[in-house]
Amino acid sequence: MRPGEDGASGRPPDAEQGARVVVVGDLVTDVMVIIERPPATGSDTPARISMTGGGSAANTAAWLAFLGVPVTLLAAVGDDAAGRTLVEELAGAGVTCRVAVHPEAPTGSIVVIADSSERSMLSDRGANLALSPADVVLPDGATHLHLSGYPLLARATRPAGLHALRVARERGLTTSVDAASAALLPGDFLSFVAGVDVLFANADEASVLAGPGPAAELARRLAAAVPYAVVKLGPDGAVCATSDGCLVRVPADPVEVVEPTGAGDAFAAGFLAAWPADLARALREGARLGGLAVARAGARPGHPAR
Repeated sequence: MRPGEDGASGRPPDAEQGARVVVVGDLVTDVMVIIERPPATGSDTPARISMTGGGSAANTAAWLAFLGVPVTLLAAVGDDAAGRTLVEELAGAGVTCRVAVHPEAPTGSIVVIADSSERSMLSDRGANLALSPADVVLPDGATHLHLSGYPLLARATRPAGLHALRVARERGLTTSVDAASAALLPGDFLSFVAGVDVLFANADEASVLAGPGPAAELARRLAAAVPYAVVKLGPDGAVCATSDGCLVRVPADPVEVVEPTGAGDAFAAGFLAAWPADLARALREGARLGGLAVARAGARPGHPAR
């Protein structure tokens, strides 16, 4: 897999079409609320509001397709217009969707309240909580599985996430997991990702998993559990430690930040497109895509709000 060389389109002319990444996890509608000052309690606060496709797994899949990497998304939606629209958007962006429809639940939705420095999310996981092992059927030709951490964070979907990792290892795929949410990480999360090749975590998530400390030290601690531990640092770039003692750090690309939603999902896509051939290049490509993500509203590459 090769990263995009064209900063505008992201698609390299020589993308390797034989490799395929499978992404497993969440697919939701994001209700984006971008504010310039804290909400005024009991009164009005001006905001820019739009609806876009979201979900950590779906976002990473969209960014991989943006780079020209063949990618399949395994997720769950409700039997409703929102779910159909989300699948159509991803298919139009080049993502192959094998999305299970669960009529008993609505498609998930998240209200994202963001400014240029941070975002908070009000989550209704909806049909995402119905994802089951039966929904996770890896397609032929897959070479890597990336699991959004959200299926591992909820008891209802943990069997699906663990099943995905187990089947991937049995078939000889490389694997990666994004820690997803510092507030939801269970104390035994590292036991769930035993045997995973790459673990992605932002600074808050890494602190929950490895205790307080500087980023490089957190990455080193996490590398005791996985071969590649990547700590994403937002405007400070990223650092990766490996189980054999290597440590690589890269700065973030200088960009004017609109809002940070989806930056970590984009980073994972950029990293995986270049990994494992060149660790430094993988981190730089992750930082490049993270920069593209924060420079626009919404978590997807160039998808207009509806």
